[in-house]
Amino acid sequence: MITNAIGRAVPEQIEGYGRVKPFAGAFNTPPDMKRAAPAVKMRRPGESKLHGSLEEVFRAIPVKDGMTVSFHHHFRNGDYVLNMVLDTAARLGIKDLTVAMTALFPVHKPLLDHIKNGVVTDITTNYMSGPVADAVTRGILKRPVIMRTHGGRHRAIECGELKIDVAFIAAPACDDYGNLNGVMGPAACGSLSYAMADAEYADHVVVLTDFLCDYPLSPVSISQTRVDYVVKVDAIGDPKGIVSGTIRSIKDPVQLRIAQMAANVIKASGLIREGLSFQTGAGGATLATAQYLSKMIEEAGVTASFSVGGTTSFIVNMLNRGLLRKILDVQDFEREPIESIGSNPNHLEVSVDEYANPFNSGCIVNRLDTVILGATEIDMDFNVNVTTGSSGLIMGGSGGHSDSAAGAKLTIIVANLLRGRLSTVVDKTLTVTTPGESVDVLVTERGIAVNPLRKDLLEKMKAAGLPVKEIGELKAEAEKLAGVPGKIKTGDRAVAAIEYRDGTIIDVVRQVLD
Repeated sequence: MITNAIGRAVPEQIEGYGRVKPFAGAFNTPPDMKRAAPAVKMRRPGESKLHGSLEEVFRAIPVKDGMTVSFHHHFRNGDYVLNMVLDTAARLGIKDLTVAMTALFPVHKPLLDHIKNGVVTDITTNYMSGPVADAVTRGILKRPVIMRTHGGRHRAIECGELKIDVAFIAAPACDDYGNLNGVMGPAACGSLSYAMADAEYADHVVVLTDFLCDYPLSPVSISQTRVDYVVKVDAIGDPKGIVSGTIRSIKDPVQLRIAQMAANVIKASGLIREGLSFQTGAGGATLATAQYLSKMIEEAGVTASFSVGGTTSFIVNMLNRGLLRKILDVQDFEREPIESIGSNPNHLEVSVDEYANPFNSGCIVNRLDTVILGATEIDMDFNVNVTTGSSGLIMGGSGGHSDSAAGAKLTIIVANLLRGRLSTVVDKTLTVTTPGESVDVLVTERGIAVNPLRKDLLEKMKAAGLPVKEIGELKAEAEKLAGVPGKIKTGDRAVAAIEYRDGTIIDVVRQVLD
């Protein structure tokens, strides 16, 4: 084992992954790598890309044992494609596949059977919740899952660290030559940003659609130039699953208090000004913070320049009211943004490369003024956990958490001080997802804590009369109310390796012992 820059012990070598580069700090690992060239392709005039079934495509490629197959999660808990593809692989007797899915949800429970029967032996993802996440934490796989950030996944693909043999893309609309978008058809999901790197760099690209259109399709999110096969299926997903577990009506007075304080933190920092840029989450206090922030923008008579990340109806409403100039969209969480991205020229679909890849000539998160994020735990060094829950089981992952925290001028973590009678503030988080150096302020219902690295912010918060406390004070208050939580029993075996956005290992998740 080796110790990284935040004091976490990580293995020197991971089977199936290779030699580990330990996390050295958010910006201390230089991009000493080259972009990998995607496969060169050719189609002769008159050749058809349209195939009658997945089995036909599997044989045409051909899909073989040991390949890496990739998928995107724009349908979230309504996705049908991953299960459909793995069922096909099982019928054809294919084994030892690596699944590179941008995020896994409860709907993907059938993946467990494919792990048990040897069809799937490895997983790489940015987020996972539900039965697959539980089983992974308990050790169902022989090798650790590799968990990346959204920007880090694109970097890994582009630099050849995550080599995709076959990308399977769920397309709400597609023509017979492979032009596709996410804004048309019965299963419209909006932005298709997470599939763009896969389409660009995979050796073979297969599009599944339930809405086959006349050629040429318009608008185009992913072009025919990178698509090899098109398959018409009955259904690619249920759009209702996009919002499942994400958007909640905020009525909880505690979360509303946290949200109002978070907005006051932004105001006290001096960022409520012309051209403010921001990113918010899509649930709980993060979404409520956006509502308070909107009121402050309106009262100040200024216009925000852009929002980025996942998009909700509330953000679309800000655009339509003239409080926001542009939406830079990588994922849509509701029907309103899906409709907006297809019709409003100021609502732009951007790739994950543009959004958060740390190793290009400048990604969008670098231009963020503020980001409001959640946490399951935060420790005395402001390290944040959004990967494992209070049981020790995997219940999330970085997604864009680490990416946006690294880029923003002001990173705010909003969280209830107590979660199910457990303190959110702990001595040491079970898992580190985002390093404390990227976190500026913690906002709870019982006060706010400012990272000691940000003395400038501390003075501004005090001057504004905000209820500033040391993070240790918040921890003591929580433990006075709920006691000191017992330690989760884990073994030595790493069941997941958490890769920071630059390709270094920031932590590992250890097997939970029941």
